[in-house]
Amino acid sequence: MRAVVTGGAGFIGSHLTDALAARGDDVLALDDLSRGIRGRVATPFQQVDVRDAATLEAVVSEHRPAVIFHLAAQADVRVSVDDPLADAAINVIGTINVLQAAHAAGARIVFASTGGAIYGEHAARPTPETAACEPEAPYGTAKLCAEEYVRVFARLHGTPHAVLRLANVYGPRQDPSGEAGVVSIFAGRVASGESPTVFGDGHQTRDYVFVGDVVAAFLAAADAGRAGLWNVGTGTEVSVLDLIAGFATIADRPVEPALAPARAGELQASCLDGSAARRDLGVTAAVDLRTGLRRVYEWVLAGEPVRGTL
Repeated sequence: MRAVVTGGAGFIGSHLTDALAARGDDVLALDDLSRGIRGRVATPFQQVDVRDAATLEAVVSEHRPAVIFHLAAQADVRVSVDDPLADAAINVIGTINVLQAAHAAGARIVFASTGGAIYGEHAARPTPETAACEPEAPYGTAKLCAEEYVRVFARLHGTPHAVLRLANVYGPRQDPSGEAGVVSIFAGRVASGESPTVFGDGHQTRDYVFVGDVVAAFLAAADAGRAGLWNVGTGTEVSVLDLIAGFATIADRPVEPALAPARAGELQASCLDGSAARRDLGVTAAVDLRTGLRRVYEWVLAGEPVRGTL
């Protein structure tokens, strides 16, 4: 399969390009390197910003992919609250540009969306794909808008685009900043003997899914060749304090958090129902939290290598 991965030098994207290459696919990674790291990528690479429609279309047309995995994004809730225009320029306009490039090349898209940030605070948990979407921050709103463009392009052109709504992804290579970086941040703090900072009371929950399981879901969605919307998560709520307790066990010493005020726009609870992905794509969260946390901790102890493996 010929494939393009936008955001290919990012945390999830670089693992995905590795997995595609490992099974013999012809993959091109694209990234603007604003957050991605060139050294993560061992496949062909081009520096491209998804907001640059002309360059993006030219590069995609030259590679002629069957599938574009669209992972390039502004993914920090706090940034979206502070600068919603910049967030929308990347997450909405950038996605439209990718859709246009895909249409010109005859490719389908597998789009990386968000779970908790789209469903909002009041959804039943674990949350199914049928739940009402009530985003609490511009980031979730932009991702929902991008999803709608993916769906309308599918209807207009008859292309079976797919959407994956991801829970909180963690694993080696995770950038230790932004909302989704809490696992790597905590691992770094614990490894250096510092106190992890907890925003709020620590009882807020997330659904933490290991990056290897997310990569498997992207591959399955591409291979299925069908349109659809699927959650990718574990179905288990884990509190911030639970994470700290997990790292304390791994490090074999007490870990006391430093408490700080809660941050605007962040959910108190999120957990995704992944049963549709199990049924339709045959994928499930195979890596348990304790194993995943240990892998991240060992990666941190190894010096956080940019090519840290799963």
